[in-house]
Amino acid sequence: MKLSSLALSALALLGLTQAQQPTFTNCAPAPTQFEVQTFAVAPYPLCINKIMCQTATGTLSTPVISGAKLSITARYLGRVVYSDNQDLCALFAAQGFPCPVPTTIHALTACVLVKPSIPANINIAMTFSATNGDGGILYCQTGTVMAVNCP
Repeated sequence: MKLSSLALSALALLGLTQAQQPTFTNCAPAPTQFEVQTFAVAPYPLCINKIMCQTATGTLSTPVISGAKLSITARYLGRVVYSDNQDLCALFAAQGFPCPVPTTIHALTACVLVKPSIPANINIAMTFSATNGDGGILYCQTGTVMAVNCP
């Protein structure tokens, strides 16, 4: 009987420690070139000094062209505590999808290293903003996330 209650306690604790995917919302100040239907990060919680992938699914109205950029910022108590800027086309090329990315693509995934400078074990407001090579906003998504030290 004690073994059963131990097993149930362990399962309950495991369920509590596995974080639920955060909810992301649109933060674009103007119309976007990619109408986002879903946005997610993986793994979650983010693992410090490990690769994190963010995936936006939806409809692309114009090809993603050379010069596209990805900006990731995080704020805690209103102050910027983390930032990273990447060449979006280079990230796509690393996955075998070089720019221009055609409008027939319905999922854009960009994988980056979560730098050790990100604050650990606190909720931070993280924004993922992508701009196209023509200067247009591809998407902007924001949500409250947490980064942890993973094994």
